[in-house]
Amino acid sequence: MTSYLISDLHLDESRPQVTRAFFDFLRGPAAGAGALYILGDFFEVWIGDDDDAPLAAEVAAELSAYSGTGAELYLMHGNRDFLIGEDFAHRAGAILLPDPTAVTLAGRSVLLMHGDSLCTRDSEYMTFRQQARDPNWQRELLAKPLEERRAIAAQLRAVSKSMNSRKAEDIMDVTPEEVERVMREQGVRTLIHGHTHRPARHAITMDGEAAERIVLGDWGDLGWCVKADGDSLELIHWPIA
Repeated sequence: MTSYLISDLHLDESRPQVTRAFFDFLRGPAAGAGALYILGDFFEVWIGDDDDAPLAAEVAAELSAYSGTGAELYLMHGNRDFLIGEDFAHRAGAILLPDPTAVTLAGRSVLLMHGDSLCTRDSEYMTFRQQARDPNWQRELLAKPLEERRAIAAQLRAVSKSMNSRKAEDIMDVTPEEVERVMREQGVRTLIHGHTHRPARHAITMDGEAAERIVLGDWGDLGWCVKADGDSLELIHWPIA
């Protein structure tokens, strides 16, 4: 069974070319696949399943049509869309995956993550992440009117951009020791994640054994995916017009 994995599309009304590229991907390379895994930051921002923006409804309809063909569709939360809930997943015909999740791909056990929890050197972000994943904090936010939530989301994005512009590059990348700790804990030798926007395949030696970390790219000028087919995992990119 062929499976595809993607992350960090950051779908937003301001980037219609990426939305079109994703729909083309569903109807093209991903058509006929057994499964599609979306590993977080699918949307640039998600303010709740009750969002009445046209993009949310359009994407849900496209995903529903795709999953309706028989493909398994999985969604994992990212740091931008951690408020995606069961209502949107139901409309899309998707299953929400916890982060991390181990699955079998290409004949091996593979750990899937968004990747933000691996960036432990970014203490400011890790503090925010802990708050944002708190169910009480989420309930309080989702109880606010849509317009207020939109304003809060815009403020959080602005603060995040300002903070990130002042951080050293290595702080915003994964912590190697945390990568190995999580992989050992989960009993895997292959990890696939996104978040860092640094697509690559990293060879690792763990306890004297070969291991690998595959990083998905963010969609902008290029689209990125991992194709799992037979016994191979392939990191693929292509231009977005």
